[in-house]
Amino acid sequence: MVERLVPDELWVLFQRVVPEAPSRPQGGGRRRHGDREVLAAIVFVATSGCTWQQLPAASFGPSGATAHRRFSEWSKARVWAKLHRLVLDELGSRGELDWSRCAIDSVNMRALKKGDLTGPNPVDRGKFGSKIHLITERTGLPLSVGISAANLHDSQALEPLVRGIPPIRSRRGRRRRKPAKLHADKGYDYAHLRRWLRQRGIKHRIARKGTESSQRLGCHRWTIERTMAWLAGCRRLHRRYERQAEHFLAFTSIACTLMCYRRLAK
Repeated sequence: MVERLVPDELWVLFQRVVPEAPSRPQGGGRRRHGDREVLAAIVFVATSGCTWQQLPAASFGPSGATAHRRFSEWSKARVWAKLHRLVLDELGSRGELDWSRCAIDSVNMRALKKGDLTGPNPVDRGKFGSKIHLITERTGLPLSVGISAANLHDSQALEPLVRGIPPIRSRRGRRRRKPAKLHADKGYDYAHLRRWLRQRGIKHRIARKGTESSQRLGCHRWTIERTMAWLAGCRRLHRRYERQAEHFLAFTSIACTLMCYRRLAK
């Protein structure tokens, strides 16, 4: 089970970002569970959607409480964002990332326990929820991810997301962090956003309100819609159960990392 959820190549990358285990005084205490077993337990929680209490300790070794404690420590250390970037680096060095056309979009998740970065969802009868914001490259792999309250307008997330694209390795030349062209729907139709993208040398294709249909962008934006559907493969993201925004973002980063790793494994 552990080797299936955390293959060797993913484990090698994870070892490069995981913090060192704290030293313990000689004698006493229980043996610390291995990081690979704990990582497999966290991936199982993310993909199956089970609670930490339901984690089958007999299959992994660590209990749900241990896995949750290590998950919190690694989330605070930004391990999941670093791992996502490493997988993107491997894809970029193999020429698997297409920067010619990127797309931006968001998806709403209901927040059952409220918490940080939640708000009334205008499209869900005012129930509290959060948004996941994504920028994907041409084939649908996520390059930048963020979360916000459900009542934040999509347009306010564009600049932070573009800035949040990390410098990613290329097959040739220096690292890259800027798409050639960005596609977006009418939610991003604002003059200051178009101007901001132009100043950074990014071409834009944003649907205009009242003058054209968003469906005309479908031939290029369907990839990010598919990526949103791929997020549903991480069942922990069907609803937001975490009160802490840091933990919800961590599960989102884990889902994006697994998506990218599947392409890498091919």
